[in-house]
Amino acid sequence: MQDLRKMQNPYNSDKVIDACSIFGMMDISGRRFSGADIIKAIGNMHVRGNGLGGGFAVYGLYPDYAEYYALHVMYLSSEGKTETEAYLKDKFHLIDADEIKTRPLAVIEDPPLVWRYFLKVNKYQAGIQSDDDFVVDRVMDINIKIKDSFVFSSGKNMGVFKGVGYPEEIGQYFRLEEYEGYLWTSHGRYPTNSRGWWGGAHPFNILDWTVVHNGELSSYGINRRYLEQYGYICTMETDTEVIAYAIDLLVRKHGLPLDVVSRVFAAPFWDDIDRMPASEQEMLRALRQVYSSLLLNGPFTLIIAHEGEMIGLTDRIRLRPLTAATKGKVLFLSSEEAAIRTISPQLDSVWIPDGGEAIVASLKSPFESPTSISAVADYKRTA
Repeated sequence: MQDLRKMQNPYNSDKVIDACSIFGMMDISGRRFSGADIIKAIGNMHVRGNGLGGGFAVYGLYPDYAEYYALHVMYLSSEGKTETEAYLKDKFHLIDADEIKTRPLAVIEDPPLVWRYFLKVNKYQAGIQSDDDFVVDRVMDINIKIKDSFVFSSGKNMGVFKGVGYPEEIGQYFRLEEYEGYLWTSHGRYPTNSRGWWGGAHPFNILDWTVVHNGELSSYGINRRYLEQYGYICTMETDTEVIAYAIDLLVRKHGLPLDVVSRVFAAPFWDDIDRMPASEQEMLRALRQVYSSLLLNGPFTLIIAHEGEMIGLTDRIRLRPLTAATKGKVLFLSSEEAAIRTISPQLDSVWIPDGGEAIVASLKSPFESPTSISAVADYKRTA
């Protein structure tokens, strides 16, 4: 039988630009559901990955510890674990800790040790910093200064689970069918410009922000340098990491609403701005001038999530696929419609968002985009 990899990549190039899979589903009523369906859905897109990265984010995960920061940490050595735990006990009040449960799988080779810690900020240590700023700085400290230790999840009542493998394997490995949440996102990686390793799998996280990404950022260098001015240091060796930090900066620190952030990441072209009403031109010109270093250049589709909200966004000319669908109170976002129908064959509506248009779902709120769902009715089709 002919090698499928050579059929898709006849010149045996290391750079494969049409792959990666992303999937997200959110119940806006807040109903929590297990990870079984999302494992099945992302597994339907198996051929879009190559087994070098898979991962999940889940919200509403720790209701009994909802007021505490939940840090998920991977360790490559016992020395790293010892040093990190001493650091955490010095900087925080440690509420609880345990090793994250896993299921042995033959395909998961040489995994790191993964622990979770529920923490309360030590006000004496934090001083005048906000709790969130204190946590961000401590995450950066551990990832930069402590050998063999990587914090890859740091929000409240949510968690990231990721590693080297196909996403359905990572879901089985972390026993995610045993967890429940009202919002799940997932990713199957096909590394293009960076190596596949446990920390480099998606989702990428800071506080409760998570990002899964299909595509590549030619703007990574300038995005990274801009964020370093604000204390965000990239350590996970892939371009997507900058998006999580940029979201935290723009929303939490600069107070921008998400529809405005979408205009920073996928800003309209200058000639498109010139044709817009004068009232819109002023804001869009200002955004392009002030945040030019956070424009995301290159082909991309993103699913961004945080507490109570999920957002889908593509680049301005939609070089990477995104399909949106609804069923009752659930919004689905996916690289492929087939993955959605794998778990929900009968849908209320299915549509393909325009390039640069954000699709947003919020708890107990209607599905919307920045221009409202009615604005896309002309190309949304009933399932």
